[in-house]
Amino acid sequence: MAIDSYDNLNSLHMDVLQEIGNIGAGNSITALTSMISTKVDMTPPKVRLLSFAEAVESSGGAEKVGIGILLTLSGDISGMIMFIIEEDFAHKILNLLMGQNITEISDDDEMSKSALCEIGNIMGGSFINAIASMTGMTIEISTPSFARDMMGAILSVPAIVFGQIGDKVLFIEEEFNDEEESIKSKVALIPDVESLNKILVRLGIE
Repeated sequence: MAIDSYDNLNSLHMDVLQEIGNIGAGNSITALTSMISTKVDMTPPKVRLLSFAEAVESSGGAEKVGIGILLTLSGDISGMIMFIIEEDFAHKILNLLMGQNITEISDDDEMSKSALCEIGNIMGGSFINAIASMTGMTIEISTPSFARDMMGAILSVPAIVFGQIGDKVLFIEEEFNDEEESIKSKVALIPDVESLNKILVRLGIE
C-alpha cells in the first residue's frame, strides 16, 4: 500500500532506504577518492528519518557554521539532495585538490566555492546514479548551489520547500577516515512522497 507521508515508513521501508544509503554513499566516496587521489575509508552510513529540527541538531546545532551543497532532482522523481559538510572537512578536501593551505572560505573566495560545488556535483551525481541504477529510473540533478551559513539557515531551504509534505527528511550520516583523522558529513535526501513511493515500488516494496 502506498504511503501518504514520511511518518508511514515502517521498518521494512527503512531497511530498503538504509541499503540505498549504503550504496549511494559508497558511490559518492569512491568519486571523492578519485578526485583527491587519496585513500579514504568510510564506516557504514547510518540512515535515519529525522524532523528538520532533529537534522539541524544532528549537524551540530542551529548556530554551528557549515557548508551546504544543494541539488534538486527531476525526471522520474522530484526532490532534493543536500550534502552538509563540516568546514574542517571542506578545507582538507580543497587543500588536497588545489594544493593550497586553505583554512577559511571567505564570502569572496569564488574559486573555493566553485571547487566545492563541483565536488558536490560529482558526489551527488554518483549518489543519485546509484539510485537510478537500482530502480531503473531516469533521474537528473540540477546545477549545485552553495551556502556557507549556520546549520539552521542551511537546512531551512529544504524545510520551506518540502514543509507542505511533512516534517521529515532521510538523513544519512557518513564518517570518513584517513591516516590522520576521522571526519563526519551528512546527506539529506528528500524525495517528495510520490517519488518515494515510486522508488519503493521499483525495489519491490508495495
